[in-house]
Amino acid sequence: MSWEPVLEIVVAVLATYGVLLACLAIYARRHPDVISLRDALRLGPDLLGLIRRLAADRSVPMRARILLGLLAVYLVVPIDLVPDFLPVIGYADDVVVIAVTLRAVVRAAGPEALVRHWKGSDAGLRAVRALAGVRGPGADGTDGADTDDGDDGADGAGRNTA
Repeated sequence: MSWEPVLEIVVAVLATYGVLLACLAIYARRHPDVISLRDALRLGPDLLGLIRRLAADRSVPMRARILLGLLAVYLVVPIDLVPDFLPVIGYADDVVVIAVTLRAVVRAAGPEALVRHWKGSDAGLRAVRALAGVRGPGADGTDGADTDDGDDGADGAGRNTA
């Protein structure tokens, strides 16, 4: 058996991972107000830990835990909707699958489960909340308080109805 194809695949995967880390580092340096470089680099491992802890939590509904298990299998199995060796778009399908699964899990378990099981940074939690479609304290940089009292002629979405 020739080891050249295996070596080529390993090099391609490592090169792609390196390019993605470089892109993430560039984004974090250009937007330090959104997420720091350290938080950005920790996001992947923190997200995997979150998925593991949510899947092990008996208070999370069984349907959501099954979805998390299927997500873990999808991320581990080398066969994807879009092959991972394609630069940038190869990992885009993984991000979409993670986002859709997290949204379904948060709807079933509640956003409190997300906060309870998150062990990473606050900036990472904000990123995961955005990925999961969770609005609330810290999700958009505010304290989550609704300040629309209805007396200003606005409809709550910033549109003037008066």
